[in-house]
Amino acid sequence: MQQEDLQGYLDLRGIFGRRAPFHLEIGSGKGTFLVHEAQAHPECDFLGIEWARRYYRLAQDRLGRWGIENVRIIRADAVTFLREHIPVGAVDCLHVYFPDPWPKKRHLRRRLIQQANMDLLIGCLKPGGQLRLATDHEGYFEQMKAVTSMCRDTLEEIEFVRPAGAREGEQTGTNFERKYIRDKRTTHTLALQKKSD
Repeated sequence: MQQEDLQGYLDLRGIFGRRAPFHLEIGSGKGTFLVHEAQAHPECDFLGIEWARRYYRLAQDRLGRWGIENVRIIRADAVTFLREHIPVGAVDCLHVYFPDPWPKKRHLRRRLIQQANMDLLIGCLKPGGQLRLATDHEGYFEQMKAVTSMCRDTLEEIEFVRPAGAREGEQTGTNFERKYIRDKRTTHTLALQKKSD
């Protein structure tokens, strides 16, 4: 799927041919999480968003070779895609693993998890829906905690559930995490649930 081919909100039933719990991953990389999680949970539908053309093509090829029916991937800018194509209250679980930390001070405004984007991220979630975060960047993790702590009227912290593809000693089982483990970096995780009205 390409973002430029879309108009309006996604018709999830039309895309997947059914109504099912819907998981969205922002920054799918090579598709490792999507492959394992979609296979482990055939009762759920998964959509991955990846901006980098090279990784998008690798993930698309990988998912095509596996022939998994309950997963799709799109090349898109995440914030624009969420705002323009994801209906309010459509997502059961939003996965954001190892987003670009934009570590330079002048680039901090580009981070996905920041106050300016929280209404959008929370709005995508169903009541009871989850936001699962992971990063190897300690400064970004501190920002994630600070930003989400300001949303305690709508979000409550819960236990982080390790995905199906996570091996022993891993939190997410993504390619990025495996690279960072080799580099002796620590993975920090945070999980939050949208409160029911």
